[in-house]
Amino acid sequence: MELTAIPGVGEKTAAALADLDDPERALREGDVAALADAPGVSTGRAAAIARAAVRHDHGVDGEFLATDRARDCYESILDLLEARTVTDYAAHRMATLVPTGAASRIDEVRDLVDRATSHEIDEATLDALAGVEPLADPPPTRVRDRCLATTDAETYAAAEEAVPELSVEVVDDARDLAELARSYATVIALDETFAGVDVAGDVRVRPDALDDPAEIVPERLLSFFAANRDTLLAAARVHETAGIEPPCDLDALRDALARLDDDGTPVGDDELDRLVTAVDDLDAAVGTAESTANDHLRTAIRERDVTIEGTDFLSLVEQGARVDALLSRELEDEFDRAVEKAREGLVDALALEDEADLAERVFGGDLTFPVEHDEDAVSRLRTELTAARDRRAARLKSELADDLRALRDPVERLVRAALERDVELAVARFADDFDCTLPEIGDDVTGIAVEGGRSPLLDVAFADVEPVDYSASGVTLLSGVNSGGKTSTLDLLALVTTLAHMGLPVPADAARVERVDELHYYAKSQGTLDAGAFEATLRDFADLADGTDSRLVLVDELESITEPGASAKIIAGILESLDGGDVTAVFVSHLAGEIRDAAGIDVAVDGIEAVGLVDGELRVNRSPVTDHLARSTPELIVEKLAEDSDRDGFYARLLEKF
Repeated sequence: MELTAIPGVGEKTAAALADLDDPERALREGDVAALADAPGVSTGRAAAIARAAVRHDHGVDGEFLATDRARDCYESILDLLEARTVTDYAAHRMATLVPTGAASRIDEVRDLVDRATSHEIDEATLDALAGVEPLADPPPTRVRDRCLATTDAETYAAAEEAVPELSVEVVDDARDLAELARSYATVIALDETFAGVDVAGDVRVRPDALDDPAEIVPERLLSFFAANRDTLLAAARVHETAGIEPPCDLDALRDALARLDDDGTPVGDDELDRLVTAVDDLDAAVGTAESTANDHLRTAIRERDVTIEGTDFLSLVEQGARVDALLSRELEDEFDRAVEKAREGLVDALALEDEADLAERVFGGDLTFPVEHDEDAVSRLRTELTAARDRRAARLKSELADDLRALRDPVERLVRAALERDVELAVARFADDFDCTLPEIGDDVTGIAVEGGRSPLLDVAFADVEPVDYSASGVTLLSGVNSGGKTSTLDLLALVTTLAHMGLPVPADAARVERVDELHYYAKSQGTLDAGAFEATLRDFADLADGTDSRLVLVDELESITEPGASAKIIAGILESLDGGDVTAVFVSHLAGEIRDAAGIDVAVDGIEAVGLVDGELRVNRSPVTDHLARSTPELIVEKLAEDSDRDGFYARLLEKF
């Protein structure tokens, strides 16, 4: 896909998107979260790019939502959909469900709706989805026990970029390699020229190491799984609760994750635990063993029957007198027993096994008091334990990484499937909450017809919304009393039209919608416009009348833009211009009669009829009556007064004026 071919995507944005692992997949699937990972691309910008990609893929040139009010209606739909998502991913994906006149896109989303509405909506799946989010690569973790080595500057630069976790060293010859091997547990030589070189230490010649960095740095894969553990476990639960066939063995995944600590360190290995504990506790264990030996020897000296009183003898010793000059041969046995206790204590405290021989060298030598450890022996023991720990950890990391490597691609699909299930469930919940049905939509449908339609955008509980039946084609005037539901009827028509062109179900028992290229919805003006604004409005309608695309035009009380007498003539002229074109237009107006009289064409007039006044409140039939000019609210009030009042003829004469 040529990224710059997408409307609104320039060279800079295209270059940023190209940095993604799979930008074509992200665009194709509307993965806003992935697109937003591109440098300098915000979530809002990513959603706009995804919508533009949809239009581009389906050959849509123009904008379906042609007016601010039409866009407001669409945004309200998105709010309802997003409110039914669990994950941020699904909420962002809703923004890619853009209305278009493209049959291919409408059919594509209707396939999604078919899948969505076949799912059972269960709380267990929704709860599991709360822990799912797109997988993320953690920042590189510095690994200090191994390094890369090369003699080549270009290889050096490539290695630093490909493997930021490891130090990269420049060497000249085998002597330099040997020097590195004394500082690192493992040295990986990247040059073929070092093959066969005999160097002490763990030196591996791997010219192909940069082809698969994860093999030489298993920590990268381990860190990925550790960082995404919660998401993976949640995604696994989603598959189980929703009955989705998983792309991998979930028990094997859980077992592998259980062997991994939060920082990416293998856990659950007794030998590694022993070595880690031994290294960590070495100094403390040596100190304790030394104290044990001295306590034993101190007691022996105090109780020994010699020429010098034990207390005095002890005082001399502690003041620095030589033990070998003061102690009898019999005390040498006590010294040996004290040293043995120290050695046994050290071995037991650190659970030493093959390293026990090194532990014996920590205590011994000449008979002295107090007994002191050999620091060189402790250092050798520490070095041996540390090396054994690192070798064990490296082997476990490699083994665990081998197990997880086979799961790397499947877990991508695992999480993506869980996130897509949230998208589908949001659509299913929308359809269920608002009693929706898929409308009939196509070129063979004329105008728009809604049966039992209820708008979820009203400021009342959806269950309390009165259903509306209405159909319109060609140009139509919609009349009716104040607060009778004319504007909400336009909102319903705009809502149904937008949803149908998004490919989504509509809140109605049934609906038939003509497939159009544009929706023009004009809200009621707040007061009379000044000359400049009035002129701009007329220009908008002139452009609308000259348009060639198929359109649905909804206009709410256009007469409020200027004086009533002039408004009726202007609206009549607009209707004449729209008549006969590829247009369905519904104009709400209190001047329906005047407009009809002023028009040079036969204009249909429908009406939302009030059935009367009860306790000062209108009772209204919300479904417009075809070919009926509805009575106004003042007429109804005068009629009621004429019926109820005993004033002789006053209200009757007023009623005759209507």
